[in-house]
Amino acid sequence: MTVIDKDNFLLSVVMPVCNEADTIRKVIDRVNIAPYRKEIIAGDDGSSDGTLEILEEINHDNLTICRHDSNYGKGRAIQTGFSVTTGDIVIIQDADLEYDPDQFPALLNPILTGKADVVYGSRLVGHGEQRVLYFWHYVGNRFLTLLSNVFTNINLTDMETGYKAFTRQALDGITIKKNDLGSSRK
Repeated sequence: MTVIDKDNFLLSVVMPVCNEADTIRKVIDRVNIAPYRKEIIAGDDGSSDGTLEILEEINHDNLTICRHDSNYGKGRAIQTGFSVTTGDIVIIQDADLEYDPDQFPALLNPILTGKADVVYGSRLVGHGEQRVLYFWHYVGNRFLTLLSNVFTNINLTDMETGYKAFTRQALDGITIKKNDLGSSRK
């Protein structure tokens, strides 16, 4: 396990963004409230709804904007964000606020206590409020997660979760090969 200085680490928050004009200010403000020294990397993947202009208006010294001229997919936006991070720990934070930045401490705790180098969130277990999922989406997710666990011999509860945290060392060993991460975007 990678040892992280709990009192002096830099958190890189990679935010894939595409047409999130309605939520982008709010999510960046929410991420900035998190009690960590941080950098935010917004990977704008060809937004056409004014999101890029809003990002450029936001005046946070810790915000870096990476822009794609076309929509290549969430995977490419994440790849671009990863390529410019400098933090000791990297979190993926979706720009639509499906995932709450208030959950950063729970996501980071296993890394900061030396129990893990990679942490996956879950929308399907835990305490407190949970997002409601459509029944067939839930069933499909559980089935795909089961198949994933069978073939990888790991025990995830929600393989489709977007909330992930990595140590720098673990991230350096990961290669994303798909631009669209299986989404319908091309």
